[in-house]
Amino acid sequence: PDTDNIDTPTTAVLDYGGYAVRSRFFAKGGLLQYVNFGVFQSLNLGASLTSDGLIGDDRTVRLRAPAAQVKYRFYGGDRGFPSVAVGYDGQGYNYNNVSKRYNHRQRGFFIVASQELGLPGLMAHPSMNISDFDTNSFFGSIPLSWNIQDKISLMFEWDNINNFDESRVNGGLRAYVTPNFHLDFAVRSIGQGGKFSNGDSRGPERVVQIRYSGNF
Repeated sequence: PDTDNIDTPTTAVLDYGGYAVRSRFFAKGGLLQYVNFGVFQSLNLGASLTSDGLIGDDRTVRLRAPAAQVKYRFYGGDRGFPSVAVGYDGQGYNYNNVSKRYNHRQRGFFIVASQELGLPGLMAHPSMNISDFDTNSFFGSIPLSWNIQDKISLMFEWDNINNFDESRVNGGLRAYVTPNFHLDFAVRSIGQGGKFSNGDSRGPERVVQIRYSGNF
């Protein structure tokens, strides 16, 4: 199942006894590695680890603190009402060595709903999240995905909606190479400009991700 869009979650979860491994390649030779497990029915647990500068000729490779993920789908949905899941994602993006935190904050606690929109395979996955309890700020996201005959999926999302200037528009494509192996190509922060305090660009950023899933 597509448990995520580009940066945003869906309500889909791995089956009990299922597992998924994701490798995400991003700017400046970075690698973000995920592993997730279906530990109970409708409950997934996972962990992630970021390595900056791992790929390429940069001799300074830095590992960031690992993060945890959990998602529980408590309602499976029907024709009239979407499926609903809650969870936590502690993984941020683009670590800032000046502020000692991620430029794109972790999703934190979230609630997400998924529903087909009338066309076969066209899904909406709106969600709300609170990144941390220091600010108590709520954020939203409006993701769409269109699965075309289990061959490819077109993905779009408007993420981090709170302050319009800091929201992000992402777009991408997912190729279903085999039922167990998926390949993603995406661009994050489309149309944004400027720089963060550490000099990194606010966007756009190209991302490639490979995913393999199976069952024990």
